[in-house]
Amino acid sequence: MGRHGWNSGAGRWRLTALLGVGAAALALVVTLLSTLPGNGVNTDGTSRDGDKVHGNPTATPDATNPEVGWGFTHTRHSADEGAPAAVKRVGGRLADAGGLPQIQHIMGWGADNPEPVEGRYDFEAMDRRIDFVRASGSTPVVTLCCAPDWMKGGKAGVDNTDWSQAALETAPEPEHFEDFAALAVTVAKRYPDVRHFIVWNEFKGFWNDAEARWDYEGYTKLYNLVHKALKKVDPDIMVGGPYLVMDSVDPRAQEASKTLTGPWGALDQRTVDAFEYWNRHKAGADFAVVDGSSYTRDDELLPDEFTATDKFTAVSRWVRKQTGDLPLWWAEYYVEPADGNDDRHGWSEARRVAVQASGMIAMAKGGASSGFYWNPQEEKGADCPGCLWTPTGTASGGEKLPMYDLVARFSREFRPGTGYEAVSVDKPDVRVLATDKVVLVVNTLDRRTSAKIGGKKVELQAYEVKWLKR
Repeated sequence: MGRHGWNSGAGRWRLTALLGVGAAALALVVTLLSTLPGNGVNTDGTSRDGDKVHGNPTATPDATNPEVGWGFTHTRHSADEGAPAAVKRVGGRLADAGGLPQIQHIMGWGADNPEPVEGRYDFEAMDRRIDFVRASGSTPVVTLCCAPDWMKGGKAGVDNTDWSQAALETAPEPEHFEDFAALAVTVAKRYPDVRHFIVWNEFKGFWNDAEARWDYEGYTKLYNLVHKALKKVDPDIMVGGPYLVMDSVDPRAQEASKTLTGPWGALDQRTVDAFEYWNRHKAGADFAVVDGSSYTRDDELLPDEFTATDKFTAVSRWVRKQTGDLPLWWAEYYVEPADGNDDRHGWSEARRVAVQASGMIAMAKGGASSGFYWNPQEEKGADCPGCLWTPTGTASGGEKLPMYDLVARFSREFRPGTGYEAVSVDKPDVRVLATDKVVLVVNTLDRRTSAKIGGKKVELQAYEVKWLKR
């Protein structure tokens, strides 16, 4: 999870790429383009503008709300780069839809090493991503991961960054926790319109080999230092964690939790212990963040791919209960097991969208208010299973794909604060999520069926996802 597309982004932004993203965003785009910085690293070892405000940020509609809604995470390849026409196409569509909240990491997943040498900063790629989020009229979210090499035992220097997966997923050494917190402060000051920060990603590097469990003490220490530092910058900055993978296993496994189980399996007790420790010892949190898959750690879908998504409901309810009903975010969520290359090519797109919709319904029913779809774009090629849009490398790229329609409509119809309503369904193979205005309907069968929904007969194609007005 969160493992594909970790490499650094590269290449300079084409300044014309975002022009024309929609009338609502055009003025902002022009302002941003006029204020773009150059490379943030000076050759004399000084910071050119590490603590300066980047661009001309404007507060986003959800800037003071810890429940930002449903959106996506930028990965190595995304719509901030490519042919101008394709970039414009994606940005314009997002702006016209009212924007989708978007996560960007500070290192990896499209961002370069932000501090290759202590006190020397390079935010060029990060600037480009944040500018894209702003220009598309969306709420920017920053995940404070990962750490520069010199903070984790590696070499300093622009040319010494180790982009291997193993290196990127190494945590900062404890003696550099305060240095990482200082980097978080630099990021917060540079992007003052970013009001939502997630601390670290999936406990990467925080594993206690000696005791075969998560190093939750180490992570919590880092979290608390970052939380304290960001609140000193501005007490209204919102900080969340622990971004822990909610792994599940076969209920018969030795590490299976005895209290959080279901037909989908059982949560790993070591995950339960890690979350409970963070929750008891955290300095504070404005929202809770988790990630995970509907399938088990052994890639089992118990008892089937649709019933497995009930895990999201059970885990969401448990987390909310543990935290006293803090707003809950799923920073990543997966419903289709990957192969050895972390690719997902085994399902038809109709099946993929249907199971994804079922998973999102399950999260919402569990009380989650925000969720972020992972990996919106491949680098190139027409085959892009589960992508939100086609690759933006050519002028014809950036066309929306079926998954975009689901994520964008879900984001629009089920915003934070939405009141959900019960609706009758006479078929157990049909799943629904309803408000007083709309019903999302999912056929979990690979054949046609019909169902009475709210007393009205509805015809559904195999794996069809349908929106009904009420």
